[in-house]
Amino acid sequence: MDCLFCKIIAGEIPSSKVYEDENVYAFRDINPQAPVHVLVVPKTHICCADKIDAANSACIARIFEAIPKIAAQEGLTNGYRIINNCGEDGCQTVKHLHFHILGGKKLPENMG
Repeated sequence: MDCLFCKIIAGEIPSSKVYEDENVYAFRDINPQAPVHVLVVPKTHICCADKIDAANSACIARIFEAIPKIAAQEGLTNGYRIINNCGEDGCQTVKHLHFHILGGKKLPENMG
């Protein structure tokens, strides 16, 4: 498989890791859209939100358990935004399910 995020998780491509556990890997976005912009990915390859099902939904639960820990670690005490892009029209550029944590300032309502 030629997946950028799988290669990052495997350590084949360097990243600015901010969090890792047995199910989740999180790292800084290389093109940040906010003062804090972290990508949170499952270690299991799931291409997109359309492919979440009963067999892999526990991975997604683990991501959403990790997100508050990551946000607190990054100092996002006044709130943050979680974004997922799915498919071509949703502007998903890497075909590995991922969630963006954005924060560190008051975000515009139309950003996302």
